[in-house]
Amino acid sequence: MAKIVLNKENYFHNLEIITKQTGSKEKTAVVLKDNAYGHGLLEIASLAKEFGITKAVVRTLEEAKKIESFFEQILILAERSYSTYSHTFHIVVNTIEEIERLPENTNVHLKVDTGMHRNGITTKTLKEAILGLSSKNLNLTGVMTHYRSADELSCDFFFQRSVFNQVKKQVCEICEQLFLPIPKFHSANSSALFRFKNFDEDFARVGIAQYGYLETNPIFDNPKLKPVMSLWANKISTRTIEKNQKVGYGGKFIAKEKMEISTYDVGYGDGFLRLNGEHKYFTPKGYEVLGKVSMDNLSINSSDEEVCIFDDVKKLAEIHDTITYEITTTLMPGIKKVIK
Repeated sequence: MAKIVLNKENYFHNLEIITKQTGSKEKTAVVLKDNAYGHGLLEIASLAKEFGITKAVVRTLEEAKKIESFFEQILILAERSYSTYSHTFHIVVNTIEEIERLPENTNVHLKVDTGMHRNGITTKTLKEAILGLSSKNLNLTGVMTHYRSADELSCDFFFQRSVFNQVKKQVCEICEQLFLPIPKFHSANSSALFRFKNFDEDFARVGIAQYGYLETNPIFDNPKLKPVMSLWANKISTRTIEKNQKVGYGGKFIAKEKMEISTYDVGYGDGFLRLNGEHKYFTPKGYEVLGKVSMDNLSINSSDEEVCIFDDVKKLAEIHDTITYEITTTLMPGIKKVIK
C-alpha cells in the first residue's frame, strides 16, 4: 500500500528556524487543521510536542479532542457546535451573534477584520463585542487578525499591521476600564512571521512553513526550509512494451523504443492530483510518470518495488497551477503515515 513518510529531522529543522524567528517555543503555535495540511494530525502533533511546542491551532472541536493531551492550549478556528469546552480549548469568535450562543466560561479569541474582509468583527464593534463577552461570563483570552497579502510585495501587510496595532491599543484601554485581564495578541501566519523584523506579538500561528514550504514572494529573505512529506508507492505489476505502444487512458504516452514499465498503487483516488500527460513529471529518482494518472494507479518507467513519487511538491504545484497547500491537503487521510 502507498504511504507518506514524514522526515522528523526536516520537521525539527523547520521548527528551529521558526522558533528562532518568534523568539521561543512558547511563542509558536503550530497550525494542524485539515489533517495537519495532509501530513497527519496525530503524527505531526506528536512531533511538535516532542520538540516542545505547547500551542496548536485546528479547525474543529473534533480535531481538538484528538490532540487535547498533546498541548497546553488549542485554538479552534471554525467550530459551530457550541458545546461545553475543555479549559485547554480556545474558540475563535467571528461575529457578535456568536457570543450569545457560547456556553459560560468558554475561552474566546476575538477575531477582528483589519482588511481581509473575510471573517471577524469590525473595528467599530470592538467595544460592543468585549462588553458582550463580559456580560456572558466568557473569558477573552486572545485577540487576533489575519493578513490578506503577507506573501506579496504590497502595502497591504503594513496597512493591516497598522490597523491591528490600533486594535491592540483599543482592546487594552477597554479591558482596563472593565477590569479585565489583557488578552494575548496574534496576527502572524507563516508568511507574515518572516516579514517581522523583530517579532513582538504574543505568538505566531505557523502553518505551511513548519511543513517545509513558504509561498512568500522570493524577493523577501525567506528561510531555507525543508519539505517534511514524501509520498511512496508500491509496485502492482511490471511489463515490457514495444516501440509505438501506448500507455494508459487515451494512449497519451507513446513508447519511442522497447521499454520496461510498471504500475504503482497511487492515483487521483488517493488525492494525488491527476496528471493528464500534458506536462512531464519526474520522480525524485528521475523516473517519468507515463501518460495519464488513473484513479488507483499510475505508470512509471521503473521496475523498483517501491518508488518515491515526490519529496517536494513545488514542481507539482507548478504543473497544476496551484499552491503547495493544495497538493498536500488533497491527499487522502487514510494513507499510512511513517515517521523517520
